[in-house]
Amino acid sequence: MTRLSADPGRALAPRIRLAWVAAAAAVALLAPVVYSYTATMIRPSSLPLYVRSVEWLRTHHGNWLVDHVEHVYYGMKAPHAGGAQLTKLPLVGLARPAKRAAPGEGAPPAAAAPPRIAPVFRHRLPGEGIWQPTGPPVDGGPPVLVTTFRTEPAYPRIVAYVAWFDHTRTALGFYPGRYEPPAAALRGPMSVPHDQRWRLLATFNSGFIYIDGHNGSAVNGVTEEPLTDGLATLVGYRDGRLAIRTWHGGPNPGSGVAFARQSLPLIVRNGRLNPALDDSSQWGFTLGNAVRVWRTGVGIDRRGNVIYAAADSQTVTTLARILQRAGAVQAMEFDINPEWPSLITYRHRHGLVPTKVVPNPMQPATRYLVPDDRDFFAVYRRLPGPVTVPLK
Repeated sequence: MTRLSADPGRALAPRIRLAWVAAAAAVALLAPVVYSYTATMIRPSSLPLYVRSVEWLRTHHGNWLVDHVEHVYYGMKAPHAGGAQLTKLPLVGLARPAKRAAPGEGAPPAAAAPPRIAPVFRHRLPGEGIWQPTGPPVDGGPPVLVTTFRTEPAYPRIVAYVAWFDHTRTALGFYPGRYEPPAAALRGPMSVPHDQRWRLLATFNSGFIYIDGHNGSAVNGVTEEPLTDGLATLVGYRDGRLAIRTWHGGPNPGSGVAFARQSLPLIVRNGRLNPALDDSSQWGFTLGNAVRVWRTGVGIDRRGNVIYAAADSQTVTTLARILQRAGAVQAMEFDINPEWPSLITYRHRHGLVPTKVVPNPMQPATRYLVPDDRDFFAVYRRLPGPVTVPLK
């Protein structure tokens, strides 16, 4: 005798209920994530969607995933050693000073100018390592100089872009961006203030975002993010001095500091490469010594002048060597990866004329003249009196 099967509808009912419960649980779990992502993407931003998506993932417990993907991607894209030699370098700066010094202004002492950068290769290309002016002279000479040079014999097509800022004729300003530092109390205009553009000489990118290393910062005596002892710190003092040093001053910089910005440990210390550069854990998984990416950094020479450098396909060690070769006795790494390097100089000809020195196709020459998501530095013509960061 054949037995009749049970009602299939009754047999499926528990499975259907279980599927609905699982779907409801998935929706409940994903709803906050979807809401957070959507809310972030519709906020004002200076960045394209895919960059904002990566940044959102970084700041929502996905830093490990982004680092792993970047480590694999940049490892696959690493440049091959050797290849054809370059026959010329990118043109940077002006072929000649913008104008002659006015009578009585007198050129600055020759000792104030940096020496040409010693070539890495036996045969120097035209203009290699020779400093060029970029904009209006100040007190009879150029306060901002730029140059390019090839960085490594094994990679003859890699070029470094370097700038030098005379600390006696310029003043640096540090500006929070729209979202970085995240807890900025003095957000300001998030761009170069309109009232200060008449004396603007250059702008350049800042360091790693706060979540990547708890990099503290301060503006005009106000702490934006607490400073962390042991990190490299670019400090601008109210008396006009500039320094890069390992910070041991507690979370707040004090009233004598015009600005402070931290970014990981020192990479050049007392004229020598930091011996810990081989320990990539101090610079993060992707940020470490084994991965070649766009990297930027700043240094201070023995006279207290600022040096900025950017180059593609660099490790943290080769970046340190670039800054050391350019004259830095103290140096720190700033932001990395192809989205972020920006070195822009300005001429004043019927208005402000920006020129990109670092050839970053992902950022316009007008970056920092409009609100930007990230913090940055502006280089101004120096004015008499104490140095502060003008926010209007």
